[in-house]
Amino acid sequence: MTAVALSHAGFAHASRHHRWKVLGVGVAANASFSAAFSGIPTTAVFIRSAYHLGNAELGIALGLLGLGIAISELPWGLLTDRWGDRAVLLAGLGATALALLVMACFVAPMHGSVPPLTWLAAGMLSVGLLGGSVNGSSGRAVMGWFREGERGLAMSIRQTAVPLGGGIGALVLPSLAAHAGFAVVYGVLAAACMLTAVLTWLWVHEAPDVVTTIAKTAADAGRGPLRDPMLWRMALAIGLLCVPQGAVVAFATVFLRDFAHANVLTLSLTMAAVQGGAAVMRVWSGRWTDRHGNRRAYLLACARLSVVLFVVLAGVAWATAALPIDLSIMRAALVAAIVVAGISVSAWHGVGFTEMATMAGVQRAGTALGLGNTGAFTALGVTSLCLPHVLAWSSWPVVWLVTAGSALIALRVLPAVQK
Repeated sequence: MTAVALSHAGFAHASRHHRWKVLGVGVAANASFSAAFSGIPTTAVFIRSAYHLGNAELGIALGLLGLGIAISELPWGLLTDRWGDRAVLLAGLGATALALLVMACFVAPMHGSVPPLTWLAAGMLSVGLLGGSVNGSSGRAVMGWFREGERGLAMSIRQTAVPLGGGIGALVLPSLAAHAGFAVVYGVLAAACMLTAVLTWLWVHEAPDVVTTIAKTAADAGRGPLRDPMLWRMALAIGLLCVPQGAVVAFATVFLRDFAHANVLTLSLTMAAVQGGAAVMRVWSGRWTDRHGNRRAYLLACARLSVVLFVVLAGVAWATAALPIDLSIMRAALVAAIVVAGISVSAWHGVGFTEMATMAGVQRAGTALGLGNTGAFTALGVTSLCLPHVLAWSSWPVVWLVTAGSALIALRVLPAVQK
């Protein structure tokens, strides 16, 4: 009995150590794909020039990248629960790397030859469709290796990979596009995905507890997570909360430049503060909700605070336009409002997706995370398409009131705190 107990203790210790490797792979996987889907748009000016595109054609190419992610998240999540996180991560990362390599060889302007828009659009769509595998599968792997009371922190750390990878892409890719060309841009992104695939092969496999539930999952197959109305409500709420978040990420620099005449340094520092603050708050909120067991209450609090802060932002914008106050004072107030509101509406990600995966169960976490990510990426795409029309029809204060309204609806949609 003593030998058996020691064996179990040794296995448990090895599992506790190994889970951090799995989390590291999850972060690397999300960061490598985030560098593509968030980094490529930062080269938009160079894409337009290199491919001889107009703004409308550029929008089509970049929009298809996001569309591919949005429509593939749920199918990849379903496959993750059927095949396992290791198989889907390997297949998805490998296929994404291959798609980027094909783009580097055949869809990059070289020697005066410019590929047609249809090739570029097909390449972007393929990268989005294949890369959509990463989010759900890496999340399911992390959920499987971490226990309740630890998952919020682990998933929140994984979620910080999205702004991390996007930031790295934004720092590196425009310079590569300008000085080395798009063959190198696509090649570097392909290498990052392939490196993460190698790490997945070495370190990621099904958690022991998940393996023991496979038979139970098969027996309960008739009661899938897609039949749970609470999961659909959570996915809808996540999408609604991504509207104000997407508005800040996509349009805050435009707003501060055009409305408040901010300089480039102010724009850079503002967005760095938003992204850095959001990353810190995601990790803190995951740890805090793990300790207190109050994920739903935290989500509701974030939604309430976001409503208030975006109404304040709209009010400050109205005051800037309507009242005779020194612009430098109002510019500082607008920057502060953008930073605080942006952090508030981005802090909940790890907690929200942890709650969705917990509601579905670890063995069905891939489907739940795919559903949540479908809502998130769909909302981000719709926000980018629609808010410019709202602005053309009205004004910046109305834009920010619309985003506050989206957070208010999310507050009503979120499932109530369980008693």
